[in-house]
This record gives sequence, structure tokens and C-alpha cells, in this order.
Amino acid sequence: MNTIKKISIIALLGAAVFSTGCKKFLDVNTNPNVVYGPQVSLVLPSAQMYVASAVGCNLQINGSIWAQHWTQSPLASQYKILEQYFPSGSNYDNSWGLMYSQALPDLKYVEKTATATNYKQYVAISKLMQAYMFQLATDAWGDIPFSEAGKGEVADGGITSPRYDAQSNIYDGIIKLITDATALIDATDPNHPTTDDLVYGGNMSNWKAFANTLKLKVYLRLSEVDSVKAKAGIATLGSAPTGGYITTTNPAQIAFLNTAGAYNPLYAEIVGLTKTQNLVASKTAVDYYKNNNDLRVTKFYNATTVAGATGCQQGNYNTQVTGVNYPSDLVGGLSSSTNSGTAPVKFISSYESLLLQAEAKVRGWITGGGDSLNYAQAVSNNFTSYGLLATDAASYLASVGGAYPNTGTKTAKLKAILTQKWACMNGNQGFEAWTEWRRTGYPDFFTVSTTSLIGQVFPARFFYPNVEVTRNLNFPGQKLITDKVWWDK
Repeated sequence: MNTIKKISIIALLGAAVFSTGCKKFLDVNTNPNVVYGPQVSLVLPSAQMYVASAVGCNLQINGSIWAQHWTQSPLASQYKILEQYFPSGSNYDNSWGLMYSQALPDLKYVEKTATATNYKQYVAISKLMQAYMFQLATDAWGDIPFSEAGKGEVADGGITSPRYDAQSNIYDGIIKLITDATALIDATDPNHPTTDDLVYGGNMSNWKAFANTLKLKVYLRLSEVDSVKAKAGIATLGSAPTGGYITTTNPAQIAFLNTAGAYNPLYAEIVGLTKTQNLVASKTAVDYYKNNNDLRVTKFYNATTVAGATGCQQGNYNTQVTGVNYPSDLVGGLSSSTNSGTAPVKFISSYESLLLQAEAKVRGWITGGGDSLNYAQAVSNNFTSYGLLATDAASYLASVGGAYPNTGTKTAKLKAILTQKWACMNGNQGFEAWTEWRRTGYPDFFTVSTTSLIGQVFPARFFYPNVEVTRNLNFPGQKLITDKVWWDK
């Protein structure tokens, strides 16, 4: 992608999206951005940026605390309610609004307008972004508006109180969105985006790899609730689907700039909170890296040595911890460094893709073996993505803590893969790490927050936002934070 044009687009959109950090949005089916008749090339990057804002800020913070990568700093108080496992619905108005009031209407506009003008590649990207976004939303809240969502315009039905669909049906709908999008992708079509696609710059071959990887992830999420459907769906992909999977050369992410108005959304939130260092390293994660002599602890946090890394116990925000480390600028979480502003927001990373493939192979849903290779490739890519050397990764993979259990049981292999996924996603895919823990129970060494207000249990979902409680006439009622979503068995 042309760097100057990319900077201009991000700066322009960033000023609109991030100028107030993780700002609040309200109406689920009203889009305040759309002026009738804008070009899809102007609306697509706006939609992508709104999704990135949701993923990179609120979902990242909430996910990273509940995945025990981060915890509340003893010197601040912004996220105490997350450590108490007792947020309110208003805490989720922002995330919901970014997806439903901002991104979704833009994506629907792109889909509708591009369909009418036969710009099929825009339609494909819109459908894939919707599929990705809806999976985020349903994984957070369970049953959500899906079939009637984004239809607030009179021409689309004028539905201002969309009904809630069952999560099982939503997953079927997500799979259909991906399948329909894949059928439209044509890398030779001249009518494709360029710099207006903030993820891949209009490279439709990369979007096909994204589609395959997203579908693999969606099917694997069903592993504990409908393994028959998961296995059959993954069999249609196999080890080498047309277009392949995301590799080390084409992770799905959006880059940001060290420029006010174009910061990484987490850092924009930090700036909006007067650069208070609210987040610190979790003792759970730090101890894991230290026990395995894992150099990544010096990259995910501002620690200079493995031995010297220090974390704070979950919920222990009333006790001062000497020398506690902070999330590093590489993940956008270090308040004292403007380099935090340049950290990318990752939709699907290459190491996530490789570990998804490894899991499917261990389960026997992708045949031909290769799980050990995928595991090693994922670890090496994660190391090098954060400035460590391939030789560092090789040493780790040869150690007791990092080695793959080639001769181990299926359970041992799944534990290694899923624990490693959690270790790789520190600070960069926190919501996904927490979601995978809910699905599988790995890692199996989490500790309940010392300030939990719900007893010796963990949160299992987000509360529905207040905006839905007060405005959607079809709202089905609030859930308990311990109520599991459909696929969480």
C-alpha cells in the first residue's frame, strides 16, 4: 500500500474515531456517518477502523484482564470493576456501539452499493468484515441481533428494534457470509480496493486466505458443542484450501501511526485518560514466562530481563507491588512511550492461523499430520514479530517448557497448542485469548481475582449494554455474567 496515502487515510479516519479515545455510541440501527451517496472507497476504511477500535481498545482491555495477561495497577483505578468481575451494562455501550451503530451500517452500505454497481470485491470484503465482527459480538454476548441488524433505514425495513437470534443460528449465518464472500473473490477483477482497504490494500488473494482462516476459526469454536458440524466443515477446507490460510506474510491487521488522531486505539484511550498507567503485568502470565525462561516477557512487557520481570496478582490492586512491569509499547500499552501509538491491531495473526491448523490436525479434522511443524512455525513467528530472533525461538522450542509433545496424547497436544496460543496473544489478541480459554479451559492455571464479587468463579460473558436494555423493544433480558454462551461447554 502507498505509505503516504495510507497515512492520510488513517489520520483522517483516526481523528474521527479515536479523538476521544474509546468514545460512546448509542443507537444500534442508526448510522450518523453516512451522507447519502458516498463512494464505497470512503466508507470501507471507516468501517474497518471502527472494527479495529472495538477490537483494539475495549475488547482488548477486557479480554486481556480476564485472560490474565494484564491486571489493574495498584496506582490507578480505571478497571477495578473488571477485576471484581462486576462491570455494569454501561461499560459495554462503547463496544456495542462501535460495532452496531458504526461499523455495521457502513459495511451494509458498502455491500448494498457495491452490489448495485457490480463491485464484487468490495462486496466480498464487506461480507468478510461482517462475519468477523459478528463473531466477535456473539462470542462476547451470546444471542445478539443478527438477521435484522443493520436494517434501520426505511428502504431496508426500518427495523429499529432488531430481534435477537440464537447463537447457533448466528454461527450458521456467519459461515454463510464467509462462503458467499469467498465465491465473489477474484484476484483478477480490476474493480478492487487499493489504499482504501486498510487491512490488505485490496490484495484479494490475501482476503481469500483470510476467509479460509476465519472459517477454520469459526468451525473450531464449535468443537465442544457440535463436533460433527465442526469436523465436516473443516473437511471442506482441508490442509490446503484454494487460496490457502493466513501465513507469516499476510497477517490480517491494521497499522497505526505515532501521530495524534491516528494512534493505536488502546494508546488513544491511554492518552484520553491523561496517560495514567492503569494496566500492569499479570503475575499469572509473568510467572508462566519466567518459569519457562521465555524471552517474550521482555517484549510483551517493559521488563529488561526474564528474571527481573514482575507481575501483580489478579485483583491485588490495593497492595503496592515493587517494580511491577507494564504492557510494552509494542502492544500499545505503555503510557510513557508514544511508540505505543504505532502498535497494530490484529484481526487474525499468522501465529493464530498456524495454531488453528495445528489444533484441527490433532483433532483429526485436517488429515496428513504437520501439527508439530505448525506449532513450531507459530512460536517462531510470534518471537520474530516482536523483535526476538529465530534462534531465540529455536532455543525455546528445544526447552522443556516450549517443546511440543510429539509422542504425547491428544489431550497433551491440545493443551500445548492452546496454552501456546494464549502465550502468543499477550497484549495483541487479548479478547481472542480469553474466548479460547472459555472454549477449551486452557491455560489451566488461572487464579480467581482476589477482589471477585461473584465468588470463586470466572466471568463467562459480557453484560448486554445499557443502550439495548433501554432502547431495543425486543431486548430479551439481561444475563448473569456467569451464564455461559452456547458454545461454551
